[in-house]
Amino acid sequence: MRIPLIPLVLVFAYLFGCNASEEKVEKKPNIIVIFTDDQGYNDLGVFGSPDILTPNLDQMAAEGMKFTNFYVAQAVCSASRAALLTGTYSNRLGIHGALDHSSNHGLNPNETTIAEMLKPLGYQTAIFGKWHLGHHPEFLPTNQGFDEYFGIPYSNDMWPNHPETKNYYPPLPLYQNDNVVDTVWTDQSMFTIWFTEKSVDFINRNKENPFFLYLAHPMPHVPLFVSEKFKGKSERGLYGDVIMEIDWSVGEVLKALKENGLEENTLVIFLSDNGPWLSYSGHSGLAYPLKEGKGTSWDGGVKVPTIMKWKGKIPEGKVQKNPAMSIDILPTIAALTGAQLPALPIDGLDISSMIMESSAPSPQEAYFIYYNRNELQAIVMGDWKLYLPHRYRSIAPDQDFRDDGIPIKYTMIELEEMELYHIPSDASEANNVIGENPQVVDMFLKLAEKARADMGDALTGNEGKYLREPGRIN
Repeated sequence: MRIPLIPLVLVFAYLFGCNASEEKVEKKPNIIVIFTDDQGYNDLGVFGSPDILTPNLDQMAAEGMKFTNFYVAQAVCSASRAALLTGTYSNRLGIHGALDHSSNHGLNPNETTIAEMLKPLGYQTAIFGKWHLGHHPEFLPTNQGFDEYFGIPYSNDMWPNHPETKNYYPPLPLYQNDNVVDTVWTDQSMFTIWFTEKSVDFINRNKENPFFLYLAHPMPHVPLFVSEKFKGKSERGLYGDVIMEIDWSVGEVLKALKENGLEENTLVIFLSDNGPWLSYSGHSGLAYPLKEGKGTSWDGGVKVPTIMKWKGKIPEGKVQKNPAMSIDILPTIAALTGAQLPALPIDGLDISSMIMESSAPSPQEAYFIYYNRNELQAIVMGDWKLYLPHRYRSIAPDQDFRDDGIPIKYTMIELEEMELYHIPSDASEANNVIGENPQVVDMFLKLAEKARADMGDALTGNEGKYLREPGRIN
């Protein structure tokens, strides 16, 4: 019996049409956040370093977008990480300073991390490196949306060899998911390699699945360690060697994406948790041309080198000069993936327009920089930055240093009056123009009052209305 031709044609057209339709269904984009620790604004070639070679990060910027005014919410470890992962000012969450082995609190499990936000969409999630949001079981990454965790629970200097508090800390625990699989007593030289290898393996295993990878390097936080491969390779001593190894790590991650055909479906974000430790260049980074460093609300403490790349989506070689902040990363990822925003209110806003167009302005009215137990110290609005009266720690003038790079003496500086700076024309914040811009100051003061009513300000005695509690153990 002869089968009619037309029905066969229709059958084949139907089958191939279905396949073509299925191929048109876009896969959810992969997300990679690479977060370094205490890295200075000037510590990459593409951000002006004259003596540290960073070819992979320079290439990432050439193939993506460089952000020259990207801020973190606070200039200290735990607070900065809380803001990044939740899209919320860390002071609102009750996360201040740097948690350690004695802390009985951590990131509240009621908060939604980037990992928890993406899990309902079928994402595989992992963190390799430094967590620093609570070391008790209920606060660990595996209880905050991450399928996999390999790393340390707090800073790498929180171990028996801490130079200022000898033997105060126990051996540094190394976690695999919920379990301590080793303790680190004397040597951290393999940290960058281990966390990079874990990241590459995670990418290789999940090339068919959407994934979120959070690579949180403990370096270049002191104590500095580097593998034999990079020891003595830079012109900036041990610190430069460490940055060169981090640059290698970024290269390995980008290579894994290329080899797995994932470049065009992966957003990669590189940034630091805060500015460089206040020491000298042999043991710490440089914030040049920015003022001060870690632990301060000056731009050297809260403005960080930031690069984003997404082949075919983010225009190549562009520079975004308008301000943005780490709190904006979560809602931007939500917009790009179709994820539902957290149930609890967040402070970040979607900056995908800024990522796709270098001239796009920030959607935020202003950014509020808190520090030191909920003190409102500075506000960024467009091209301007206002400092409110507060105290901050700096290195004493003409100070000598110990052999390990620690200043023999720090000094506390009292900022007694407000100061205003026009950042595009004064990156070093050297020319206080508050007397010349009363209307700008008036706008800032109105913003300050809104922030105080919302989140409080310990310097003025305001308690705020919308603060949330961290998680606590009994």
